[in-house]
Amino acid sequence: MSIVNESAPKWFLDALAAPVETGHVDVAGATIAYRAWGEENTPGIVLVHGGMAHSRWWDHVAPQLAVGRRVVALDLSGHGDSGRRDDYTLETWSDEVLAVAEAGGIAGRPTLVGHSMGGIVSYVASTRFGDRLDGVVILDSPVRDLTPEEVEMRDHRRSSTSRIYPTIDAAVARFRLVPPQDTAEPYVFDYIARASLKEVDGGWGWKFDTERIGRSGRSGVDGTAAGCRIAYFRSENGIITDDLLDRMRPMFGPDALVVELPAAGHHPVFDQPLAVVTAVRTVLATWSGR
Repeated sequence: MSIVNESAPKWFLDALAAPVETGHVDVAGATIAYRAWGEENTPGIVLVHGGMAHSRWWDHVAPQLAVGRRVVALDLSGHGDSGRRDDYTLETWSDEVLAVAEAGGIAGRPTLVGHSMGGIVSYVASTRFGDRLDGVVILDSPVRDLTPEEVEMRDHRRSSTSRIYPTIDAAVARFRLVPPQDTAEPYVFDYIARASLKEVDGGWGWKFDTERIGRSGRSGVDGTAAGCRIAYFRSENGIITDDLLDRMRPMFGPDALVVELPAAGHHPVFDQPLAVVTAVRTVLATWSGR
């Protein structure tokens, strides 16, 4: 089954055609799946998706970051093709990120790039494993607050996520971003929607744990401080208010890079993917001294 719109721009099609490896590693009793691009045993980055998402949200971005480095994107437990748990914590997810960095063939200290909930996971990893990381890049994450995905699941609004659909097209027609975002590029939206589905008894369902994600109260991050260098990108049309950004700044440290992504919504890999690539490339080049 092809999930690629052949009328999409050449850069997008080229990225999806790039060689990709798949693998898995066991972390605390759950099998964690990952995808990897670029040369093994080179310095690299781990891409960490948001809530109710999965590693393939990065498929059109990762190959463009894998020039001279290893890029690994994981499915956090409860998401994508990874195993499920009885409950989910930021600490366990950060354990998974570090395990995938090692299993996925990254040499030396990895850089983490996390979006929304994945940015919070990456921040927590910095507080726990700062000396094992080269840095953390965060994309529009409300580090001191609940993400929109967590609020969605906490409030039991699951009617569009727990259903079984008779066909792929019927499911894709129900795919929604949380929070809603009308600026998503249609070819990106369609590709990720189709990659978010799995065949189940009776039809097609979403690839995340609709029963437990967002149910457990997660630990707070107040009073913590990043243990490595931080670059924070707020989306111009995202969810981060000035007040929340001001409350987060002390956590990142005085030398943190804080920049706005112009015209981007909360999900910048949907509406501004090339800007995300440029931003991450720039940070990596700056941190490496090039």
